[in-house]
Amino acid sequence: MAETKRNIRWALSIGIWNDLPPAPFTEKLDAIKDAGFNGFRMTGYPAFLKQHDITPSIMERELSKRDLHLATLSFGGPADDPAQHAAILGRAREACQFLKGLGATELVVFSPSRVNKVLVREHLRRACEFYNRLGGVCGEYGIRAGLHNHSQGQLIETQDEVESMLRQTDPKRFHWSPDTVHLYIAGANIVQLFEKYADRLMFMDYIDGRYTAATEDLKLLSGEVVKKADHGATFRLSNQDLGDGEIDFRALHRILKRRKYRGWICVDHHHIRVSARHNFGRCMQYIREKLEPIYS
Repeated sequence: MAETKRNIRWALSIGIWNDLPPAPFTEKLDAIKDAGFNGFRMTGYPAFLKQHDITPSIMERELSKRDLHLATLSFGGPADDPAQHAAILGRAREACQFLKGLGATELVVFSPSRVNKVLVREHLRRACEFYNRLGGVCGEYGIRAGLHNHSQGQLIETQDEVESMLRQTDPKRFHWSPDTVHLYIAGANIVQLFEKYADRLMFMDYIDGRYTAATEDLKLLSGEVVKKADHGATFRLSNQDLGDGEIDFRALHRILKRRKYRGWICVDHHHIRVSARHNFGRCMQYIREKLEPIYS
């Protein structure tokens, strides 16, 4: 099937390299290409460009050499604080211009920091009002914005909070960019959520999960050591290559087929155990053998 006619294109989050030895941007792109992926999601924009000493034109050239694409970038801010809204919208305009220049059409939005439970409802209401505005601004550039749920200290973590966000936002202006491993950690019924809100799906992260509590300090491939008492150690260990955990991706893929989903799926692996190429390759093998026969 020609690349331009595929319903699904596969990306890797470049944030994966935060836990790996430092590498030049071109080396990261080569690993993404060699594993069979079609592009990447940028994290840390715009600092990412300075960190790697690249410009949008250099990025476009290097992507073109490898027939790769920028899928999206991660975006966030205190959406529950009206005093910050003007600044966030200004940054969103810059991000949308950048995405549009590289042919991307989605902006993945992360929710603000978590607050005390008694305040969640009000902060979520404020954030959702703002997300409708944000979606409208992104739409001016031909970019769709959608919320990425996150299980580590962000406002929207649980199934109830995800559903509340979807009820309080305008489906024509703001969408959903779910992350399977974060939904798994939060105890959500992932298949049920995909079934119920299939029409809100804009972008998504696939990564498998199997809850694994850290019993000793975790040494990352970067050399960094994460203390076993740090939630990050257990979270990383609970991330698995596709097919090694407890998430029913084949059921999710059948939902995407019924919904005729067209767009990106990002493999956002938070813990590389062997090497980038080894673990990315295992995930792509699962995609080719188990998921693409269902829907590609």
